[in-house]
Amino acid sequence: MSQDLTQVICNQLADLDKVAKILLEKYPSNRLFAFYGEMGAGKTSFIKSICSELKVIDNVSSPTFSIINVYQTQTVDEVFHFDFYRIKSLEEVYDIGYEDYFYSDQYCLMEWPEMIDKLLPDDTIKVEIKVNHKNLSRTFTF
Repeated sequence: MSQDLTQVICNQLADLDKVAKILLEKYPSNRLFAFYGEMGAGKTSFIKSICSELKVIDNVSSPTFSIINVYQTQTVDEVFHFDFYRIKSLEEVYDIGYEDYFYSDQYCLMEWPEMIDKLLPDDTIKVEIKVNHKNLSRTFTF
């Protein structure tokens, strides 16, 4: 069953927190989020805003070289932040035990999911970030 797409335009960095809140409120029971967008679109910045909404107490940064960062929240929950940009084969994803994360009922926030699209569970929420290069605004579609 398809849901209506939501589109939110973000004109400045300060608006990211509002977009994060809208996303999490629209999908209160979902835990898997895949973020699509060109290099520099703001995927990591947006994930930082989501982590702020989720009350992450750790420093949030891109896991470009480690593939995954694990963040603690103010509760006992963890948030898993993936960056699949440097993945050369699906074997690498199998090796990190992706299923343990994806089916943990914890938040999984994934940058560059194009690399692993066929492994994404059906309930993954896909978030597309498009940059308007004229005014540098971002359009978020989910």
